[in-house]
Amino acid sequence: MGAFVRVYKDNLRTASLCRRLSAIVIAVALSFAATACADDEGATVGGVALVKKGQLTTCTNIPYPPFQLQQSGQVVGFDIDMIALVAKGLGVPQKIIDTPFETIKGGAALNSGKCDVAAAGMSIKPERAKFIDFSIPYFNAEQALMAKRESGISSLDDVQKRKLKLGALAGTTGEDLVKGRGFDPRSFDNSQAELDALRTGQIDVLVQDDPVVRYWLKDPANRDFVLVTKLRTDQQYGFAVRKDHNPMLLRVINETIERAKRDGTYERIYEKWMGPMPAGVMPS
Repeated sequence: MGAFVRVYKDNLRTASLCRRLSAIVIAVALSFAATACADDEGATVGGVALVKKGQLTTCTNIPYPPFQLQQSGQVVGFDIDMIALVAKGLGVPQKIIDTPFETIKGGAALNSGKCDVAAAGMSIKPERAKFIDFSIPYFNAEQALMAKRESGISSLDDVQKRKLKLGALAGTTGEDLVKGRGFDPRSFDNSQAELDALRTGQIDVLVQDDPVVRYWLKDPANRDFVLVTKLRTDQQYGFAVRKDHNPMLLRVINETIERAKRDGTYERIYEKWMGPMPAGVMPS
């Protein structure tokens, strides 16, 4: 009888222990579930999934004035102001990450979860659209040649005939354009390196987006240089999000661009960075 009582008590203790362990396991599981739900909820704003809780993360390539540049320790520019409107609409701050252009246009930065949106003065091109989802156009831009005032050139043909050294920004429409016309330009990783090469005589002429050249020529340090000619490409810039991954964010970006064009905000941002906005410049 005593043995039976001891076994019975042991079974009771075991059952009690099991119940306590089960309760602990359930509590821990619920805790993890609640945390996960909280994280998921915090990383989604207005139906838009964000890679970083509480912020809109933007990949850009600095410097590329007037679209993105450093001023007084802050990243500013046309692109930054436009995406700031998107962030404001979502009720979160914008976080800027300087990123190589090659990883932006090829989609690697977005696919890796480094950022939510790419804003880098990037032309909308079919080969790029295979890897990223573009917004509607937000800027019309052409290419331009920049050289010394006394260069005597007025076209790409002059550059070729005189066998001048031509520079271009790697992976850009400008580089593609001159390569397509038989040039083998010296490529640079960023626009500042390209400009410095022109200033120091490493190249004789550079090809770059027209707004960038015009911005450079406002600087008295570049008074010895001129915009030689514009090269028509009918290119338009677009912002980008991860391919087939974030349609809600793409929708918000498109709606923000359209609203900014309607209510005058786009024109104010344009004139802040480019000067007076000519007729017909508004992208469609």
